Amino acid sequence: MQVQIKNAEEIELMRTSGKLLAQVFHMLDDFVKEGVSTLDINDKVEDFIRNTLNARPASLGQYGYEFVLNSSINDVVCHGIPKATQVLKAKDIVNIDITLEKGGFIADSSKTYVMSNASPMAKRLVKTTYDAMWAGIKKVKPGATLGDIGAAIQSLAEGKGYSIVREYCGHGVGREMHEEPQVLHYGKAGTGLVLKEGMTFTIEPMINQGKAKTKTKKDGWTVVTADKKLSAQWEHTILVTQTGYEVLTLRQEEQATEHA
Repeated sequence: MQVQIKNAEEIELMRTSGKLLAQVFHMLDDFVKEGVSTLDINDKVEDFIRNTLNARPASLGQYGYEFVLNSSINDVVCHGIPKATQVLKAKDIVNIDITLEKGGFIADSSKTYVMSNASPMAKRLVKTTYDAMWAGIKKVKPGATLGDIGAAIQSLAEGKGYSIVREYCGHGVGREMHEEPQVLHYGKAGTGLVLKEGMTFTIEPMINQGKAKTKTKKDGWTVVTADKKLSAQWEHTILVTQTGYEVLTLRQEEQATEHA
């Protein structure tokens, strides 16, 4: 499949979807806390996307999936399924991964929430994963390569003693949730696809406290670390601009980060 270059009209529609998705996370900031179940979070997000934002939760029904988000707690790397019986505890970290479609275009983003009594080691992992995502984002510009992004993420994460999940990666996004290219979170600078203005894709490193190996549970969705150690993830949808990048799903509290 060919990488889709978005035109000015399509980019504007993707900006709209991205800004709406940022609002979903802003709403969740006061809602995601210990004592709340992951199904509560799912239902809250579905109601907000449909009835407040007048948009569509794009994950619902995709590949047969029955929920609007993934909720991945502690050793769950990705694709955790919301459950009424899965209640957040004070020491947990949880990644909430949401897609939203408006005007025919999809935005994709995730955020790892840290509960009030999470360990210093958990907090360090979450911060390092966030920093690694931004290290990759800041490599984005026309003429750069996908290898530049992966190398920046890998260097930062492995430099802190962590490992990078290799089975799952970022991806093009637009009219479809998953488009070309695949965006690896490891690699060699100067290699791979050359970035061009108008490309849109996610950068979403999954970084493990222990080894990189993962396994999928019998439900066919939930991916966990093989050694049961913690995993964290952050994700944004990125546009390649004429001079660099634009984070289409940028949240309000991140304005300073983008220009740092």
